[in-house]
Amino acid sequence: MFRKLRRVLCAVATALVLPLAGVHTADAADAPGAGYWHTSGRQILDAAGQPVRIAGINWFGFETGNHVVHGLWSRDYKSMIDQMRSLGYNTIRLPYSDEILKSGTVPNSIDFSGGKNADLQGLDSLQIMDRIVAYAGQDGLKVILDRHRPDSGGQSALWYTSSVPESTWIADLKALAARYRGQDTVIGIDLHNEPHDPACWGCGDTTVDWRLAAERAGNAVLSVNPDLLVFVEGVQTYNGVSGWWGGNLMGVAQYPVRLNVANRVVYSAHDYATSVAQQPWFSDPAFPANMPGVWDKYWGYLFKQNIAPVWVGEFGTTLASATDQKWLAALVSYLRPTSTYGADSISWTFWSWNPNSGDTGGILKDDWQTVDTVKDGYLASIKAPLFPGTGGGSGGGGGGSTASCSAAYTVSSDWGGGFNAEVTVTNTGAKAIGSWKVTWTWSGSQQVTSMWNASYAQSGATVTAVNAAHNGGVPVGGSVSFGFGGAPGGGAVPSVSCTAA
Repeated sequence: MFRKLRRVLCAVATALVLPLAGVHTADAADAPGAGYWHTSGRQILDAAGQPVRIAGINWFGFETGNHVVHGLWSRDYKSMIDQMRSLGYNTIRLPYSDEILKSGTVPNSIDFSGGKNADLQGLDSLQIMDRIVAYAGQDGLKVILDRHRPDSGGQSALWYTSSVPESTWIADLKALAARYRGQDTVIGIDLHNEPHDPACWGCGDTTVDWRLAAERAGNAVLSVNPDLLVFVEGVQTYNGVSGWWGGNLMGVAQYPVRLNVANRVVYSAHDYATSVAQQPWFSDPAFPANMPGVWDKYWGYLFKQNIAPVWVGEFGTTLASATDQKWLAALVSYLRPTSTYGADSISWTFWSWNPNSGDTGGILKDDWQTVDTVKDGYLASIKAPLFPGTGGGSGGGGGGSTASCSAAYTVSSDWGGGFNAEVTVTNTGAKAIGSWKVTWTWSGSQQVTSMWNASYAQSGATVTAVNAAHNGGVPVGGSVSFGFGGAPGGGAVPSVSCTAA
């Protein structure tokens, strides 16, 4: 119902940001996610028929006037992908506009100083996208291409405009599908971002019926690359009931998307909090207990009734209000924790990696390096294992027989009554490690109040933190991190020990 205000703040950072060490997934034959994927009922399955869960992040910029992902004015693209991986995100959604397929489109705002982004010099937007896809695949991440808007000027209600007709939209989708044919890092294409009024679902008018347009475009994509998943977002209004742009999938029950290749459709919903816009359910006296019923009505029924997989392609918030905090906690619970349900869960990509989304902020803070550990911590229970990498990235395996690690403890904020801290675990041995444990003893009365990207036990002043399922594996020289909140503040930084296996 409401336009999301993506106020892009593109000030170029001047500080040199050091790349983070990368982490890799071993190419284990039995690791979920290998090959191209397909659907069965509400699940997404890999080439071997194993269920997989998309648990990822949006990294925007190709759809803007920069014609390339944002943040490259501050950091090397490889260091950002490595950091995504170290935090446990297994998929990147890459928004783009059709402008990047035009000849002569030149990416801008990339910093090449100090060796950053050296291999991107002289490349056009599509060639840079190639490099991002290749490196993400090496790191064990998948990529979903998102046709976000026809041009960099702004979002469009329909999939076409007077300057970008449907024929161009379809031709460009086919061109990208063909470009990445045979590269199973790219698992699918999100056909168009956030269709909204006057877009309809099932009304039969080919000029505004998004369901029929999705069938035309989806079949065109599969005609050149039949292995891809086709991600289809909802609309704004169905039978007089309105919701978020792209978030209303009520019409699927009567009018499903029919494609020429079976088991390729994944339905995508978007859902936001009050930092984006108000909705009536936020002022319901029952909030947040009313939210599962809201999600059931708009899109959750597809998963619960085993109709099709659901992927929440965008959701985000600044977390500035108590309402938004309750909303995010409720949504994370609704998406189902991986530890309980595994990949039989709703897939997702959080909005956004970028800090310069004006109405949500991002996982990164404004320096394009520091992690918002509180926001990232909300997502810890729904993160999922990474996928087999294609090899050749920044990390490596390693021979030898010694498994060892070190840990660095840093306080990120302290307000007296409490504090937040981050611990970075680095593989200092001669072989890849599969698990790690970090221990420290405080000199005061501090207690852990919450922890993300690790589990913990505390006995007196001694804390033992053990890796989560998604970040136990660390290659030689690689690093991962976890964070926690504690109370009271004002304590000294303790000595930490790390053991690896």
